[in-house]
Amino acid sequence: MGKYILKRILIAIPVLIGITIIDYGIMCMAGSPLAMLQGPRVSMGALEAKKIALGLDKPFYAQYFIWLGQLLHGNMGYSVKSYQSVSSLIGSHLGPTLLLMGVSLIISLFIAIPAGIYSAIHQYSKGDYTVVTLSFLGSSIPGFFLSLLLIYVFTVKLGILPSSGMSTLGVEATAGDVARHMIMPVIVLAASMAGSNIRYIRSAVLEILQQDYLRTARAKGIGRFKVIYKHALRNALVPIVTVIGMEIPVLFGGAIIIEQVFSWPGLGLMTMSAISNRDYPVIMGVCLLSAVVVLVGNLITDILYALVDPTIQLQ
Repeated sequence: MGKYILKRILIAIPVLIGITIIDYGIMCMAGSPLAMLQGPRVSMGALEAKKIALGLDKPFYAQYFIWLGQLLHGNMGYSVKSYQSVSSLIGSHLGPTLLLMGVSLIISLFIAIPAGIYSAIHQYSKGDYTVVTLSFLGSSIPGFFLSLLLIYVFTVKLGILPSSGMSTLGVEATAGDVARHMIMPVIVLAASMAGSNIRYIRSAVLEILQQDYLRTARAKGIGRFKVIYKHALRNALVPIVTVIGMEIPVLFGGAIIIEQVFSWPGLGLMTMSAISNRDYPVIMGVCLLSAVVVLVGNLITDILYALVDPTIQLQ
């Protein structure tokens, strides 16, 4: 296992470098941050001085190697807009995003795993059709549409839930206040993930239930509960682990839209602001963090494979 993890980390280094080169090239083609500073009050001389100060007068490859050299020294650069260090900006916004993502993922799994198992056990029943229909609705409804619908119902009409922010302005933040602000964004994220996960879990459990060893276990009379939860579910965990591993980067990307709609002070809101202002250092910092999250998520998924199924050997 140790050799496998070391090998994956060594492979991840050139992958990360390749991702950053592509991201930096696409970002440079999108336009210069100096375009956001142009105006009647800004002279061409000031723009040229700013261009030299930011290193934008150099060719693309020179800019990239300067950024990479700073990164290797632990410096992710400074925001063009706020002049704050990118690492401090990401650090201040990472906590709210992890809180929102973590709670949404846990709730979606609490919904999807029992619902998927129930749907597989009661195949072609009314309950199965109901669960499958709800799963399709959850995965097909766009997140921004469901967000606006919840805001209209619970904030505009009923006035019982806040629609923006992480806590009430002017009041000391408490756990209860933060929880009230999280309800609607968590519902949106959890509904989308649970809708997709239910179908995967249902298919995995259905495939296992048709295996010969389960029919033998049922014929021995060991009990339906043990057959399903001790034998079937354990062997169905491999595809379930795959789904969970895929959800981590999806959550990271999906939270950008949801955070923008609900003004949640996380990485998504910061990323949208950086894109609007063409804030190169912040965008590169977020892209690098996203790539690391995806690679770490894939590595954790592979390790969980070996823990779930002892027949899988990681070399």
